[in-house]
This record gives sequence, structure tokens and C-alpha cells, in this order.
Amino acid sequence: MPRGSRVVLPSYPHHIIQRGHNRQAVFSTKKDYLHYLKDLKEWKEDLGCEVYAYCLMTNHVHLIVAPGRKVENLGLLMKRVAGRQTRYANKIVGRTGTLWEGRYKSSPIQTDEYLLACCRYIELNPVRAEIVKNPEDYPWSSYRHKVGAETLEWIDLDPCYQRLGLTKREREEQYREWVRASIPQKEWEIIRQAVQRGQLTGSKQFIEEVAQTTGKWVAFRGHGRPKKLGK
Repeated sequence: MPRGSRVVLPSYPHHIIQRGHNRQAVFSTKKDYLHYLKDLKEWKEDLGCEVYAYCLMTNHVHLIVAPGRKVENLGLLMKRVAGRQTRYANKIVGRTGTLWEGRYKSSPIQTDEYLLACCRYIELNPVRAEIVKNPEDYPWSSYRHKVGAETLEWIDLDPCYQRLGLTKREREEQYREWVRASIPQKEWEIIRQAVQRGQLTGSKQFIEEVAQTTGKWVAFRGHGRPKKLGK
């Protein structure tokens, strides 16, 4: 059965998941994680993409990336970063073959309604996996940067995050509060299924707007909106 064409929207953020082949470990040492992040930084800058959030787990990665106006840059970014990590890993263990499971999965995100929710979803992965108790204890995600625990100058601050406060300190505190609120089960399912199925993460209005823009009617996940911050 042929694979469906991927929907990539210019300038919209996309939730991306890429897993290790047969769910094998992609990252085993600190150097492995750092190598991936170095390449992600290099290629996102080279291609003009924006990276709003990331979480590197042992056998898969979550990213939120906006490709800019050239939609093909999303695929180029993933291909180049994944390719470099494969060559790096194969050289260390003296093997050949793929490191990753097929092609990555992606879901365009309705920015105003779901972007913060998707960031929270991926940055809480280590907590859901019971690797750490608190997201700030996990060193391989963008969460620590967003709450001021470390500085990653290459991470882009998405427009929803920037609207959380007038100052850097206020935005950090508001985001910390937002993530502490945890994810309602329904919201978790909407985000998870959207990226697994290559659907849109957003409302009915969003799917209609995408259909008008692309000429494609893409299934969506979502009945209702995520709770607003502080509500």
C-alpha cells in the first residue's frame, strides 16, 4: 500500500517524531545526545528553520519545527540530521545500516490553540516514562531553557511562549506553571494520535483553512481546545 503524501505547511510549526530502528537505542552516552543537538543546531540555521521545542529520549526524538516559507526544508533538516547521526553511530560500533525506523512522522500544529500544548506534551515525555520526577531534571529537552535553568541560544521562542509575559522572568514562571498543570488525558490523546497518523493538530476551522490552502482534505484530531494558561 503506498504511503500517503506528507502535509507540510509553510511557516507553521510541526510536531515530529522519529524512532530508532526496531525501537533500538539511538542515544547511549552523553556524547550521542550532544552530537545530535550540534547537528540540529547547524542544519536548522543553515536551512532557516526554527526549532521551538525538543526532547531526546533513548530510542526516539520529539521536535517542534517550523520550516519557514520553503516547506521542503523540513524534510531536508530531518534527512541531514538523521543521516549524520547514523554515520556517527555506525562509525563508533563499526557497523552499517540504518539507525532510524523508516521515515519520520509529523503533524502540522494550529499555532494559537495547540502549540504550547504540544511543547508541554513533548517536554513531559521523561516524566511520563518515569525517568525523572520533574521535567527540569531531564537534561535532553528544551524545558530547562524555557524556565531559565540553562541557556540554549539556538532555540527559537515561539510566538505563544513570548505572549506569556512582558519580561523573560515572567515568561519563564508562566511557562513553568503551564507545564506543572499537567496534560488532560483527552489532550494527550489528541496530540499523540495526530502525529502518529500524520493528521492535523487543531480545530475544524484549521482543517478547512488547510484544505483551502493546499487543496487537500486532511483528517484532524481534536474536539475542543486545550485549556488556556491559568484556567
